[in-house]
Amino acid sequence: MTSRHPGIHLGVIAITLALAYGIWYAYSVFLVALLQDFGWKRSVLAGAFSSFALVQGTLNPLLGVLCDRLRPASLAGLGGLVLSLALYLDSLIQTPWHLYLSFGLLTAAGVALCGWVPAVVLVQRRYAHRLGLALGIISAGVGVGMVVVVPLCQWLIDLQGWRMAFRWLAAATLLWVVPAAIYLFQTDVAPASRRARNAAMIQRGPTLAAALRSPAFWLLLLAFFSGTYCSQTLHVHQVAFLVDHGISPMQAASVVGLVGFASIFGKIGGGWLSDRFQRERVYTGFVAVLVLSVAALYLVGITSSAWGVSAYAVMLGVGYSATAALTPAMMSDRFAGPHFGTLVGLGLLASSAGSASGPWMAGYLFDHRGSYTAALAIAILIGSVACACGWVLGRRQAIGYTQDTRL
Repeated sequence: MTSRHPGIHLGVIAITLALAYGIWYAYSVFLVALLQDFGWKRSVLAGAFSSFALVQGTLNPLLGVLCDRLRPASLAGLGGLVLSLALYLDSLIQTPWHLYLSFGLLTAAGVALCGWVPAVVLVQRRYAHRLGLALGIISAGVGVGMVVVVPLCQWLIDLQGWRMAFRWLAAATLLWVVPAAIYLFQTDVAPASRRARNAAMIQRGPTLAAALRSPAFWLLLLAFFSGTYCSQTLHVHQVAFLVDHGISPMQAASVVGLVGFASIFGKIGGGWLSDRFQRERVYTGFVAVLVLSVAALYLVGITSSAWGVSAYAVMLGVGYSATAALTPAMMSDRFAGPHFGTLVGLGLLASSAGSASGPWMAGYLFDHRGSYTAALAIAILIGSVACACGWVLGRRQAIGYTQDTRL
């Protein structure tokens, strides 16, 4: 069965990502609750997120290989079951090793299975003609998750405690993700008018060995890593940073929602722009905004300005959009073909390495220095590397390199 309503198809994927990555980004408010309840060091709590990111990232190449051979929707269904169980186990945490096992390992596996790799492969196969916009639409679901799930988790924590908040998330995951995966499984065959074009694209795709030899592939991996290092440092620690500077936990959680709201427009708008202008230039401009958002957060810590907090949130939401929506499209532009799932999985492994190292480093530096100043300076430096990668990729593409060797 195929869907005649691409809006519904993309919407189901977007809502699934909203729930999965809403859980990802809600860790910033759970971190504050766990800090207050147990008094553990921030490096311990940030380390659990780093474990989460590393596990999720390590699974991405394997998921990419499986997506090249299986229907991605079947992996999403399995992910819904794993994630629901893991979230319930999160509600039983008593010691750091419980946190690392249930959240750092099992929750990460569930998010990976129903998360970005299967979603990207589904969309890349079906919407190659408007890939930037399609990826922007589904990645906007992540922004919706930040707008809805993160403040909702804070509300549940305030109302019933963090343990019940995890249990409500477990129920919501089971009731949505599994039925959504069944629908996607039934509709993930491209219409006949697109199958011929997709087959032709696969025929001319580079071999895996040629892709791995390409300098473009390694520059893309560096862009995946450095962009998410910068953005995830902010996503994980922004609530704690704002609370440290006199912002209430609920207000800080609402900032996360504003980041997500801005990212909806950033992802859809950036995807739309990238289908009409050089994708790498759009990426470079958006990541430059991300780097400026780090400086904006530092200034918020000095001024405690309400307007400054809002400006920071909008800048982060718009800027980090490129790290999610445009890098897979840039990978597809060069390496669409029978190994795309494997290659984008490797890219997302690099992204997860950035997601793990940035927050952990920020927590480590805070524990030893008592502030986030050094961590924010490093985030600016590494975010600038992502800008440079986008600029070089765009410059060399404009010169006219062939698909399997161009930068």
